[in-house]
Amino acid sequence: MSAPIDIVPDSEHRGLLSYLPQRVRDLIQLARFDRPIGLWLLYWPGAWAIALSGNALTRWDLLLWFLLGATAMRGAGCVFNDIVDRDLDRKVARTRERPVASGRVSLTLAWAWLGALCLVGLVVLVRLNPLAVLVALASLAPVAAYPFMKRITWWPQAWLGIVFSWACLVGWPAAAGRMDPTMFWLYAGSICWVIGYDTIYALQDVEDDALAGVKSSARALGAHARMGIGLFYSAALVLWSAAIWRERPDALALAALSPVACHFLWQVAGLKREDGKDALMRFRSNRFAGLLMFLACLVVGTAA
Repeated sequence: MSAPIDIVPDSEHRGLLSYLPQRVRDLIQLARFDRPIGLWLLYWPGAWAIALSGNALTRWDLLLWFLLGATAMRGAGCVFNDIVDRDLDRKVARTRERPVASGRVSLTLAWAWLGALCLVGLVVLVRLNPLAVLVALASLAPVAAYPFMKRITWWPQAWLGIVFSWACLVGWPAAAGRMDPTMFWLYAGSICWVIGYDTIYALQDVEDDALAGVKSSARALGAHARMGIGLFYSAALVLWSAAIWRERPDALALAALSPVACHFLWQVAGLKREDGKDALMRFRSNRFAGLLMFLACLVVGTAA
């Protein structure tokens, strides 16, 4: 028998959040604005593309627009996910107190909040060039399908990788005005990165997911989770190396990935598979991994 995993609730009333009116607090929690890690993970792939394309300094405004877009669309995605998953969420200790699952927010209000967040995303969309707009709109189908993936595949984390990495495909044409093979190498690496960190995140729920019949890469990998995460992180580094090599075929340029590689090694080597708090801490640390990757892309893109 494995030791019980220490669950960290997804809805907590702490800090400044506890002083807000209940309805405001519920809407903030529904969009996960109180947990900004998700917006950073959604934002970084787009920022990488802008930086590696060599346009981070001349199109610094895009970095800000993408940050606003990531904030709004990550919030919208969380709301939609909670609407779809409300019955499953009630069966999982970490998620049963989410606003929709607990009944504090009605479906009508949740849909209205989703619409408002999408309007903010639309404001960002109209700031992009036509090619970037078309690529961004193409993401709507996989985004809408994601909440259902945990019901039909053991690897919903792979689908999340497709969705959460899409900003790579939008950022490059938004900054450079064209499509380029480099962005697809960057995108593929990002997908592997997402599978790795979201498998770490899913370690918190393996026991409840088994009872609820929810599939995940953490359950699929089981006792081999650490090795699997390490392989996905390694694949990400290889694919990102290919992207960087296309822009600057120089071994010194590849060295820019060293800090990211060291961070991944720290995550995997010290991971405690049956400790939910440790898994959550290492998952959240990926905002720094994303920053390190951005700095690598900025250095290479500026020097290329």
